[in-house]
Amino acid sequence: MEKLEALKISSMRPRSNILDRPLSKGKSEVSHSIVALLFSEIVQYSQSRVFTVPELQTRLHDLGQDVGTRIIDLYFVRERSSKRETKLTQMLLFVKTTVWKNLFGKEAEKLEHANDDERTYYIIEKEPLVNTFISVPKDKSSLNCANFTAGIVEAVLTHCGFPCKVTAHWHKGTTYMVKFEDFVIARDKQMEEK
Repeated sequence: MEKLEALKISSMRPRSNILDRPLSKGKSEVSHSIVALLFSEIVQYSQSRVFTVPELQTRLHDLGQDVGTRIIDLYFVRERSSKRETKLTQMLLFVKTTVWKNLFGKEAEKLEHANDDERTYYIIEKEPLVNTFISVPKDKSSLNCANFTAGIVEAVLTHCGFPCKVTAHWHKGTTYMVKFEDFVIARDKQMEEK
C-alpha cells in the first residue's frame, strides 16, 4: 500500500521537460572529459569512413552542420523571450557570444571584418575545445578538427537567414572564415539606409 501511495505522489509532481530548461543552465552539467570522449569517438568514426584529410574535414563539417541546425532550433524553443537578429553585425555578435557560451562555456576571442572583402568576417578562437583533446599524427598535420565547429557556425547563420560558407584555418589559433552570400550584404546595406 505504501508503494502505491509513493507512486501516486511521484507521478503527481510536474516533470521538467529537457526542452523547457534554458541552455544557460545546461552548460555546467557536462564535463570536458565527456565532451573529449564523445568528440574523439566522432573523429575516429569519421576517420574510419574516409581516406584523406580533406574528406575527414568535410565529414566533420557536415556533422557540425547537423548539430548547428539542432542548436539554433533548441535555443529559440528554450529562450522564448529572445528575438531573432536581422542585422548582420548583431547576428555575428550573437554567434560570438551567446552561441559560443552555450556550446563551449566562453565567448570566442575576436570577431573581425576582412579589409579586402566586404563579404568576409573572421571569428578567432585561440584554443578551440574540439582541438584540445585531439592528438594529430604527423602524416595528418593539416587536420583541423575545428571544421566541426565551422559546420555548427555555418548552420546557425544559414538557418537564421544569413547564408554563408564557413571554413576553419590555422591562423592566430583557429580562425573561422565566414563568407556570406552577396544578397546578405546587399540586404544589410538596405537595412542600414532605412
